[in-house]
Amino acid sequence: MSAYRVLIVEDHPFQHEYLINLFQAIGGFDVDVVWDGAAALQRLARQRYDLLLSDLMMPGMDGVQLIQHLAQMPAPPVLALMSVASRRMLVGAGQVAGNLGLTVAGLISKPLREPQVRTLRDYLDKLAEQARTPCCHRAVSHARDNLVRALANGEIQAWFQPKKSLHDGRIVGAEALARWVHPVEGLLMPGAFLGDIERLSLETQLLTCILGQALSAQAQWAQLGYRLAVSINLPTHLLDQCDLVDRLLAEVRSRDAAPRQITFELMESSTTQRPSNYYAGACRLRMMGFGLAQDDFGKGFSSYFNLVSTPFNEVKIDRSLVHGCAENEHLASALQSIVELGRKLGLTTIAEGAETQAELAVLRRIRCDQAQGFLISQAVTAEKFSALLIEDGPAPALM
Repeated sequence: MSAYRVLIVEDHPFQHEYLINLFQAIGGFDVDVVWDGAAALQRLARQRYDLLLSDLMMPGMDGVQLIQHLAQMPAPPVLALMSVASRRMLVGAGQVAGNLGLTVAGLISKPLREPQVRTLRDYLDKLAEQARTPCCHRAVSHARDNLVRALANGEIQAWFQPKKSLHDGRIVGAEALARWVHPVEGLLMPGAFLGDIERLSLETQLLTCILGQALSAQAQWAQLGYRLAVSINLPTHLLDQCDLVDRLLAEVRSRDAAPRQITFELMESSTTQRPSNYYAGACRLRMMGFGLAQDDFGKGFSSYFNLVSTPFNEVKIDRSLVHGCAENEHLASALQSIVELGRKLGLTTIAEGAETQAELAVLRRIRCDQAQGFLISQAVTAEKFSALLIEDGPAPALM
């Protein structure tokens, strides 16, 4: 395997020598060093790099300005930031990069040490492996006829990501996530087709498709002795359809299933035309026995009001608050406040995007109820989820 090309942006001469020696001692890197952001941009115009490691506080062009210039490049390198500044400042700079679409591999408080460099190499290894897998994320526009066909013939499938209890480590539920097994393009992730689903007003058909497959999966798992609730994303603006709740209930009853086995996660990416439609739909879903979760809590601006004014029984904490919580005391404090609020409101608290054992340890310490994320398992087919259940052991039946 060829070495990763790394460009380090650092204005202190002693740090130049230290960082070059550190990367070379670990191995697997081909390192160049420049003094400031302007020199980095000149080098990037001539040479492709896998990783750019930049200080924040530099004379001339600082790290944040460099980030803004990187975002204008057609194929910028993966970014890692380092600084003697406060952790909050590092996180803020990381937010700038993330919001501009850059891939951020790490936020590192100086001095950089060997374990952090190894973590950067592991991150690059992971990206390289993902690039080799036959999984398509391309933003290719798909025609309406193709999407309607895919929904009708089962190409668009519900895959299931387990939720684990942070009290005993058992699988206690699943989230149904859409995947498109395309006959030509291979496995398509949601980012490759959900935009077209929304643009072509096919969201109701997708919701019905995923609900039907979730009910079939639950029946399959029940034959093995497992009765688990499944969560399904519900775009909030669909509650403008006054008969939506009745149609969802009819679908569940037609399968001889119980509404309590399905939780709808209301997504903040859209809103109803009238607030009354939102509250009417939310209330009726709960009245019919469905579970109701506030999705991506902590990400939107209206989350707190929605949380206390809507009859939710679950709150899902957005991954942006979970990622890095073990190293960032401010994130950990925010998580603890949300979990305590959820407990006072009588809600089950679920953390999304758990990726490290350290993050799970924080979630357990603050007494979050459940977690999901790649550390636990990526989304899998219903059949593979059955294998996860068997491996996990007998699960308690729903009450």
